[in-house]
Amino acid sequence: MTTVQPPAGRREWVGLGVVTLACLLYVMDLTVLHVAIPQISADLHPSGTQLLWIIDGYGFTVAGTLVTMGTLGDRIGRRRLLMIGAAAFGAVSLLAAFATSAEMLIAARLLLGVAGATIAPSTLSLIFHMFKDARQRSLAVGVWIGAFSAGSAVGPVLGGLVLASHRWGAVFLLALPVMAALLVLGPVVLPEYRDPGAGRLDPLSAAMSIAAVLAVVYGIKEVAAHGPTVGALTAVALGALVGAAWVRRQRHSADPMIDVRLFANRQFAAALLVNLMAFFVMVGDFLFFAQYLQLVAGLSPLHAGLWSLPSAAAFVVASQLAPRFLATVRPELTVAGGLGLAVIGLLMLTRVGTDGVGTLVAASTVIALGLGPVIGLITELVVGAAPAEKAGAASGISETAAEFGAALGIAVLGSVAMAIYRAGLPADAPQTARETLGGAVTAGDPVLADAARTAFVTGLTATSAIGAVLGLALAVTAAVALRPARADGDAHAADASPTSAPAGDPADVACDGAAPELCRC
Repeated sequence: MTTVQPPAGRREWVGLGVVTLACLLYVMDLTVLHVAIPQISADLHPSGTQLLWIIDGYGFTVAGTLVTMGTLGDRIGRRRLLMIGAAAFGAVSLLAAFATSAEMLIAARLLLGVAGATIAPSTLSLIFHMFKDARQRSLAVGVWIGAFSAGSAVGPVLGGLVLASHRWGAVFLLALPVMAALLVLGPVVLPEYRDPGAGRLDPLSAAMSIAAVLAVVYGIKEVAAHGPTVGALTAVALGALVGAAWVRRQRHSADPMIDVRLFANRQFAAALLVNLMAFFVMVGDFLFFAQYLQLVAGLSPLHAGLWSLPSAAAFVVASQLAPRFLATVRPELTVAGGLGLAVIGLLMLTRVGTDGVGTLVAASTVIALGLGPVIGLITELVVGAAPAEKAGAASGISETAAEFGAALGIAVLGSVAMAIYRAGLPADAPQTARETLGGAVTAGDPVLADAARTAFVTGLTATSAIGAVLGLALAVTAAVALRPARADGDAHAADASPTSAPAGDPADVACDGAAPELCRC
């Protein structure tokens, strides 16, 4: 049985424009930092480990608190949480802008992660509430995904313009006008929505989810950076134990944060895995691009930001084309094909040299073209599997997988590249050069700088090869695991998939409360 949903009106589309501002705010503060890394290294003199925490501490904290914030939004109101988070994000951006030490900047980045965790699940769940029609929702989710990529493009360019005449702290101030616009327009055009049957938020469950995620990612980061030490393995084990206890608590709770039975749905679980690993590969490699353009190729922050535009534009265009693909290509084939194209881009990166700006830009553009449709389809698949009143929590899980994958990509691939980089330096290289490429380039020794650049590129090509292998395996997994279950009598009725549709042209079918790709058998 199918239900035709009413189309969205002018207020909903204006509201979509407002939530894209929130997404720009969310991403700009992450990507704008990449072009500022050389100046931060020169000013605050962070160690290699501190530099990684400055970069990925934001993502780690976001990953740890997303599910809690999504559940909180379902209870207190998604618009209200979005407004609170946007105000906090702007305030903490001021703290980051005037940080006077690496430790202070790390603390600010962690607090930014907590504030940022309110934004992604709130905006995505509001979209699923505002856009009931399946076709319009696909387009809206595509715009939402595109806003993230637009933020990643705007961030480096604006950052480059600011850094041409201001110190690195000014890049964090770029979030303030966006935050102000969101706070003014949000209450006017965004509807308020909360779960009418939501019980009280379980503080213990919230604390357990945060502790489990942060302990695991911290342990993996330490293993990647320093090997399997007792402390790192203990953190992973404790995180896993707390996570298992959290799942058990949700199963027996009258008001669970999320219905954990969703994880028994093969498509839901596979979509989360694809989401996590896609961001692992993408962010893990893109981390090196700004450093390559500035410290290897010798470009200014502004020119480095401009060279990042092709890949960002490719991601926006590809994410907008995803709804069109659904009319003729099965979702699992679209995802597998996109991942396959990204693998080609990663293989192109393995051929980059110290003078390979063109190769780098072309490869990153191919990767973006491949991953653009993947991210949008996977997001709809995950959030559409949950009941409408739990969309905030489901959005939190979807974004947790993305942030978790991004943070792991930075930690693991970043640490692998760092190990290769250090191995390629002369034995008598100073400690500052061993910590960061920026330290080697600014040491005043041309021979050391050339050796450091070569070692950095070797690390980049090695991690690209690792990403290509993972991407190929993920494409095969997606083609098999995301294939919809066939309607087959009682077996189909017992399937965990939340909805199914009759045979026929999918363009003529609208599903009640489900992502459009879930409606195809």
